[in-house]
Amino acid sequence: MHKTDQLLGWPRYFSVGSLRRSNSFIGIMPSQEDSIGISQKRSETAGRHPLNVKFVPIPETLAENGQFRQDFPSYTDGLVEASPGGYITTTQVFAENAENIYNLKPRADDVFVLTFPKSGTTWTQDLVWLLMNNCDFERSKIPLVIRSPFLEMNYYVPKALQEKYERDAIISKMRLPAFLVDLMYRFNIMDIVRPAVMKIMNLVVGEAVRDLHQLERMKSPRVFKTHLPLYLLHPELLDTSKVVYVARNPKDVIVSYFHFHKLMNQHKFTGDLESFADYFMKDRLYSSPYFPHLLDAWTKRHHPNLLFVFYEDLKRDLRGEIQKIGRFLGKYPNEHQLNRMVEHLRIDKFATNKSVNFEHYRWLNFMSPDGRFIRNGKTGDWKNHFSPELNARIDEWMKDNLKDTDLNFITELDQQD
Repeated sequence: MHKTDQLLGWPRYFSVGSLRRSNSFIGIMPSQEDSIGISQKRSETAGRHPLNVKFVPIPETLAENGQFRQDFPSYTDGLVEASPGGYITTTQVFAENAENIYNLKPRADDVFVLTFPKSGTTWTQDLVWLLMNNCDFERSKIPLVIRSPFLEMNYYVPKALQEKYERDAIISKMRLPAFLVDLMYRFNIMDIVRPAVMKIMNLVVGEAVRDLHQLERMKSPRVFKTHLPLYLLHPELLDTSKVVYVARNPKDVIVSYFHFHKLMNQHKFTGDLESFADYFMKDRLYSSPYFPHLLDAWTKRHHPNLLFVFYEDLKRDLRGEIQKIGRFLGKYPNEHQLNRMVEHLRIDKFATNKSVNFEHYRWLNFMSPDGRFIRNGKTGDWKNHFSPELNARIDEWMKDNLKDTDLNFITELDQQD
């Protein structure tokens, strides 16, 4: 291992080769000041699409001694809600950048993997990336977040937590004394040295978090992941790019999202599954509400540029769904490539794949040392978690939200890949 690697605590899942390969299709992260300037210039550009949405703080999430703050101690700034639309996000940072995200210009060869969280996003994202890149399994060893960026990642962690993660990473990985780092923050020296620090951090973890300017500079074909509802994405998206929308039954989403909120430090949920399910059904979680997110895409499922995929179908017939998604994207892997994809994407194998398990989040202290990003992925796992009473309440909630639609869910499978 190179001395620089040792000095910076180079994560095991990165190699110099993988970063060199990644540099062939990503740019260099500009400084925070550059990013602000870019946003200001973009705001002044003619021909922009106005986003007629306001983001309003949710009062009950701001009460310091309230139940919500006890259950979500990391949410020091509470939640904000889009009006109209009802989309919930964890930070005003997103609200300040929502119109810029809305105006990210789509390309004809872009693919957006769009989901409500914990619906098979990462699984489908890697599947789509492989199809769009001629099943390049060697390059797929580069962390997925670098190959296929999370569109809103740079804008959903509150500033206070961003600074905390930055401080912890500098102390633990760059080996600077804590008192010296605290002095740098106290006297605003960090504002001066941050561009250099960010360059070093990007060297270590790759460009795991990119701003809109960097996304605009990416080479084609771009494969994006996003949890944003369609109405917060570019108004010409469906007429320009391909969208693969993945839906998963809400019972398994609740269980998976509960574990995710326990795992990720920016959420750090302290309550139990039953209280979490209540927050989920009351639309008081990041990326809520669940049903409007799905139903908006469901009503557009006949659009030629949108493919609506069920997670349960991927579990039931992975090979067939790879072929279906491939046809939608105009990609037709040969038999050898298809066999490799099926093997590569098997959930038991996928769960141990370091390039998709976001271990850099753990390295940056985004993620608890316990647990994994990819768990078991099983359909019907909710049966191992729900009490009869909770299951009955969720059944009623589902019935109320689906009564005027033709959308149905499979919540159990006799056999799954």
